[in-house]
Amino acid sequence: MTELQLYTKINHLPDNMKKEVSDFIDFLLSKNKKAKKTKQPVFGCASGEIILSPDFDAPLDDFKEYMQ
Repeated sequence: MTELQLYTKINHLPDNMKKEVSDFIDFLLSKNKKAKKTKQPVFGCASGEIILSPDFDAPLDDFKEYMQ
């Protein structure tokens, strides 16, 4: 449907129905804005949430044979 066809259809509506169409268009626009508002995580926002043990990088006993 082209914009001209849409305009023609709306133009033939009574005034009270034009108001309803306008309200519906406003609703669709607000719905579209809400869908676009997705929060992006900020770098470092989980800092301090995960704590590793001090010996995290130490070799594991299970791999002694493999490492020799």
